[in-house]
Order: sequence, then C-alpha cells, then structure tokens
Amino acid sequence: MKLQKNTSLALYSVLEFAADPTRHVSAADIAAKYDVSAHHLAKVLAGLARAGIVESVRGAGGGYRFVGNARRLTLFDVIQTFEDPGLHETDHRERGERTPVGQALGAVLSEIDQTTKATFSSITLATMLSLIERQQRACLMPSSPATTAAQTRAAKRAR
Repeated sequence: MKLQKNTSLALYSVLEFAADPTRHVSAADIAAKYDVSAHHLAKVLAGLARAGIVESVRGAGGGYRFVGNARRLTLFDVIQTFEDPGLHETDHRERGERTPVGQALGAVLSEIDQTTKATFSSITLATMLSLIERQQRACLMPSSPATTAAQTRAAKRAR
C-alpha cells in the first residue's frame, strides 16, 4: 500500500513526538530530519493538532508535542486523519467492474483492503516505538568475531 505524502509525514512526525512526549519538537527540526518542506509539514502538523494527537506550543522552547496515548493510538488512527484507506469511490466505476472478472477482482481487492486496515489498526505507536528501538540497538551492536569471520569467508568466496 502506498501512503500519500501527508500521511507518511504524519506518521514520521507522530512517532518522533511519541518517542518523548515531554519534549517540544519544532516543525523545522522534523522537516530537516526528513528532508521535507517546513511549510508542507506545518500543514500536516496542523491536521494532527486538529485531530487531538499533538498540541502546538508557542514561544521560546515551543514546537509540537504528543498528547495522545501511545499504547492506544494505532497507525490506522493517524492514517485515517489524512486519507480514507480501503474505501473505494463508487461514483467512478470502470466499465469492467460489473463483469464476472471485474467482480472477482473487486472481491480480492476488498479483502486486501480489509486485511490492510486490520493490520494498521492492530499496531500501536508503542509497538512501533519498540520496533524502532530494537532496530537502533541492532545497528549499534558490534558483530561477534564468529560472525565477522564468516562474513569475511563469504566475501572471499564471492570474489
């Protein structure tokens, strides 16, 4: 599933904020980290604020901070703030959709949409933060001498 740019930015931002809910993070800091327009990101953050997921704090040391519950808020909660995943427009039907092939394909696509929604609905921000932390630890862990030796032998065989 390909998410819209606003949705991806919202997920990146919310996970940044939820990692430390006491910290205020500026839109400029997140925009720089993800190499996006600060102006575009500000629109996304305004949408998150309207949804009650983050709050804007003005003044020196201000920015945005997470106000949701990371153990209850799911990826789907954030996604549906910016798009309507899994719901197809019925006003713009293609000609082939009413044929047996089109109906069968529609049934498969509907099942995929339901599975996608269920998956996004089952993953909380807390789960994502744990996954991010595990991946960061794995990147920082030095390889064991046995692993390094095996990698060296494999590289020599590949030459």
